Amino acid sequence: MKRQQQKKRPKFDIDGWLVLDKPIGLTSNDALSRLKRLFHPKKVGHAGTLDPAASGCLPIAFGEATKTVPYVMDGRKVYRFAVRWGEETDTDDTEGTVIGTSDVRPAEDEIREILPEFTGTIEQIPPKFSAIKIGGERAYDLAREGAEVELQPREIDVHRLDLVETPDADTAVFETECGKGTYVRALARDMGRRLGTCGHVVELRRLLVGPFGEEDMVTLEELGQAVEEAETPVAAAMEELMPVETALEALTEVAVNRNDEARLRRGQGILMRGRDAPVLGGEVFVTCQGRLVAICTAERGELKPRRVFMIGSESQA
Repeated sequence: MKRQQQKKRPKFDIDGWLVLDKPIGLTSNDALSRLKRLFHPKKVGHAGTLDPAASGCLPIAFGEATKTVPYVMDGRKVYRFAVRWGEETDTDDTEGTVIGTSDVRPAEDEIREILPEFTGTIEQIPPKFSAIKIGGERAYDLAREGAEVELQPREIDVHRLDLVETPDADTAVFETECGKGTYVRALARDMGRRLGTCGHVVELRRLLVGPFGEEDMVTLEELGQAVEEAETPVAAAMEELMPVETALEALTEVAVNRNDEARLRRGQGILMRGRDAPVLGGEVFVTCQGRLVAICTAERGELKPRRVFMIGSESQA
């Protein structure tokens, strides 16, 4: 007899953003897998990887929100991190092997004095244990195999770098607001070298990604409890979801009528006349009666759709 095939569990249409407070010890993909098992969504992804040793803000995009992921990933990020002086590791955090030591411990004034050098547009060499590709291979895979990894410096934007406290001579706690591609571990490493000592990150928490902050975060335990108490996984998810357009806060909103909505959903451009015409060029997001319709390029009074959303549209009715 043929083995009876196990019936596949149904997957659900879920649209919106959920901001997970990722715990230490889980990779971002591990956390995503747990959410898949909780909610069984048809489509889901995360906006910006967070190291297993780090905790905090991991924005999760469900359904149509996955179309807005780049707008979150390109946004500013805020981290709070603790640096331990006196040791440098090959991973620039606690996961690696110690490769350098120093007896020098910087004073608080000395630390504050160098912070402007690490603020603004600066060059940074990423950690050898990073996801950057070299000849098609991840740097961390090459490093684990013992290969010599040489990464080129690249420009990053550090908008703010503050010393929060120095609990003891060995430790300093910082908070930074930075742009895409910044490695906090490399900041710790480079500050240690600049101060004539060694340093590595011993604690890292992401507080903000784009429009999503601490007040929006929810834990896996809270989500699990919500699923147990709700009638369906979808109902539990809807309690925590933020609208898809939350990711588009940096864009101007343009409202259109039902006829223009229909044209945009078909991929056709529309002309805006009179006082409704957008005066700014570039990208805008379009709504109709509170529904997100599309991300468009505005040029000379015309809106051309780049991304069309099917949320609450006639086709779903």
